[in-house]
Amino acid sequence: MGCCYTINTSEVGITECWGKFDNVSRAGFHFINPLTTSLAGMLTLRIQELNVRIETKTLDNVFVICAVSVQYKVLEDEIQKAFYELSSTEQQLQSYVFNNVRAQIPHYELDQLFSAKDQIAVQLRSDLEQEMNQFGYSIVQTLITDIDPDATVKQAMNEINAAQRLRVAATDKAEAEAIAVIKSAEAEAESKRLSGVGLAEQRKAVVSGLHDSLFTFAEQGGVAHGEVMELLLMNQYFDTMKDMTQQSRATTLFVPHTPDTVSALGAQMREGLIASRSKAD
Repeated sequence: MGCCYTINTSEVGITECWGKFDNVSRAGFHFINPLTTSLAGMLTLRIQELNVRIETKTLDNVFVICAVSVQYKVLEDEIQKAFYELSSTEQQLQSYVFNNVRAQIPHYELDQLFSAKDQIAVQLRSDLEQEMNQFGYSIVQTLITDIDPDATVKQAMNEINAAQRLRVAATDKAEAEAIAVIKSAEAEAESKRLSGVGLAEQRKAVVSGLHDSLFTFAEQGGVAHGEVMELLLMNQYFDTMKDMTQQSRATTLFVPHTPDTVSALGAQMREGLIASRSKAD
């Protein structure tokens, strides 16, 4: 048995005299009487860490493994108690962690557990602080570093999330297609309206042109109004035939078009004009 010893920085030594606690030795070089005093042991004042993996069950009966990290240290004014009260600090601390976490997690469903882990860690630290202070230890921090459900559960959660996202995407796509159809219908309706307006303006211009042509022929050529109208109608007839051949999709158009047919057409127009005048009279 030696008569001197050294204590490293951030450590303390516990000396006993005749088997009874004697003194706390701080960092440095120390002398003792080896006949009456002995160095019983040393404690570190550094922050220590205990990592625990706990398997437990959630409220919706899903088994998960929680990884918990507990950081603790010896209270400098309770060194004697920390050295003598507990025979195995880590084992005692681990028992408290198991008991506390397994009491809290069954109150949460799996989805809620991920967002409530900080709340669980705060409650765990508070409970551990209260328990370990009486043994000369302080809890610096508690962290829930991982929540790991079974692989099949994780796959099912991913599939549920994917299905929800696909449903949202399908809804957005359907809404976009509906908006496109509505806009297309509105554009088509506006196009038809403008086409109608244009057609009405065109017919108005045609009627105005016919009216002007009618009075020009009558005033300058001394031709009767009825003959001028027949001439204009025949001109419109031939213009229509020309447009039909130019704009129609058909390559061939069969129309009775002999001289007699043209004469008959003129006679029909004259009869129509006479009938319209007689009704007007």
